[in-house]
Amino acid sequence: MDAVAAHREIISFDYRGVGATTGKQGESIADMAKDGIAFIHALGYYQVDIVAFSMGGFITQEILLLEPQLVRKAILAGTGPRGGAGISAVVGRTYGDIFKGLISFRDPKFYLFFNQDKIGKAAAREFLSSLKERKESRDKKVKLYALKKQLRAIKKWGNEKSMDLSVFKLPVFVANGDNDRMVPSPLSNDMAMRFPNAQLKIYPNSGHGGIFQYHEEFIPQAIEFLTR
Repeated sequence: MDAVAAHREIISFDYRGVGATTGKQGESIADMAKDGIAFIHALGYYQVDIVAFSMGGFITQEILLLEPQLVRKAILAGTGPRGGAGISAVVGRTYGDIFKGLISFRDPKFYLFFNQDKIGKAAAREFLSSLKERKESRDKKVKLYALKKQLRAIKKWGNEKSMDLSVFKLPVFVANGDNDRMVPSPLSNDMAMRFPNAQLKIYPNSGHGGIFQYHEEFIPQAIEFLTR
């Protein structure tokens, strides 16, 4: 985010009822999309670029469905299309790796986001270390009940009817690792083919956190895409 913010203004926020934001948490991906739209309009913006990771990519697709003219360009990383094969299985994998994290005294993202080989583990340690760099004005941790609601929303969204992405002509940059266990990597290829104006980048020997493992490559690609 710091690297992109050197070129573009970034506005990052917590959804309703999550982290530092008050209110009742949304029950569905569509609810979160409506919250996102309301937030953007409340700031006085009529068009924005969106950089979305994982569930954020699901929400961005729902934003496009509700208000397509609101998004000029979108970067969708570690994500897939509504109804995509394997998305609903995110719930089981997440709970499984949360348990694995508890018994190994590790952050679950160590397992969820990265391959469990030498390269993946080194990338995981670097990523998790970077999350601790900020010492002041840190966001509140997401509560377990909030995570459970998000996972229920993801499972429902993954089982819903697929969306016709061919109607959205905006430029889209799709990125992922080649071994994403959370949102299976083939869904990134599928989603990129559904958008008529998409470019695709799959990073080798990486998982759900491919853009973090390959940040030195991803960041200039993202900046170039947004400023082109």
